[in-house]
Amino acid sequence: MAAGIELREGPRGKVYRAHVWSNRDRKLVRKSFSTLAAAKSWRADAQTALNQGRMRAATSTTLREAAGAWLEGARAGAIRNRSGDLYKPSAIRGYDRALRLRVLDELGAKRLSDIHRGDLQRFVERLIGEGHAASTIQCTVIPLKAIFRREVAQGRLAVNPTAGLSLPAIRGGRDRIASPEEAVALLGALATKDKALWATAFYAGLRRGELMALDWSNVDLATGVIRVERAWDDKEGFIEPKSKQGRRSVPLPGVLRDYLVEHRMRQGRSEGLVFGSSATRPFAASAVREPANDAWEEAKLRRITLHEARHTFASYMIGAGVNVKALSTYMGHANISITLDKYGHLMPGNEDEAAGLLDAYLERANTAARKAQIGGAA
Repeated sequence: MAAGIELREGPRGKVYRAHVWSNRDRKLVRKSFSTLAAAKSWRADAQTALNQGRMRAATSTTLREAAGAWLEGARAGAIRNRSGDLYKPSAIRGYDRALRLRVLDELGAKRLSDIHRGDLQRFVERLIGEGHAASTIQCTVIPLKAIFRREVAQGRLAVNPTAGLSLPAIRGGRDRIASPEEAVALLGALATKDKALWATAFYAGLRRGELMALDWSNVDLATGVIRVERAWDDKEGFIEPKSKQGRRSVPLPGVLRDYLVEHRMRQGRSEGLVFGSSATRPFAASAVREPANDAWEEAKLRRITLHEARHTFASYMIGAGVNVKALSTYMGHANISITLDKYGHLMPGNEDEAAGLLDAYLERANTAARKAQIGGAA
């Protein structure tokens, strides 16, 4: 019999059991085959994979155990996202919920080394067959990717089974964006006490949690700057911004300054939360959303959300000619590619506008060339 292969009696007859030694794990890696040729082929491939660090001996850690360790590390701040930032508490809660509801009952007891890409692909296809939305499936796979990515980085797995998964595409429509004229109408229909908050969403693009945590000490009406220093989480309270880029300064245009000045005069104070239900307690989301929706319905205006007002701000900055790097900074995005992915369709240089820009460029170039020819002939 060939070295590293033995003939054994299995429940369905004779099998060829091949093994290789993993120096890294200090244990044997074994696998059984029905033919000697298959056993020899696997053993040769496995030895090469071990030498190249692409294969590990089976680990006894289950997915449930790894998920628990990952969530604990993320909550403690020891495990960071791919940008090196802390995970938002809401993101950790979302990961925990997705794992509990759709993953761990089916896969939690499996050892990490026994979970292969085919297993996860079949899991995804089952979710599709059950009618889950594409966005739900994406959100279910995201924590699995994070867990297996860490296991590979820690050297406990050689292969990430989430790599190359085929996932359903999310075909949602574009987020609603209000034109400048529409924003004026939407703000005009609101009760006086609600105007400044929505104006800050439209004209400064702060996230809801950032609006909830905004303090008057971070609003400089004289120099025209809003400093975003923190955010609010409904479970955790005041937290750090979404990423290190989330801590930023945002220009305060004159139209917004007027709303904020009037708002502060009505409040009768210049410290504490700008939009809080009190100086120390942030507003409740429903206390902002519901009165606004009622006002817009009465005025026969199409409603908008705070997050869509943030997108509207981005569209205004692009329309005003602000470059993408500056916009990325003002939006608090972790990197410029997020800005391009989200708002690239709004930027100059698309479709008929692109053709017009190219025509104008070529016309200028051709005119310069003709002038050079005339000058040379003279």
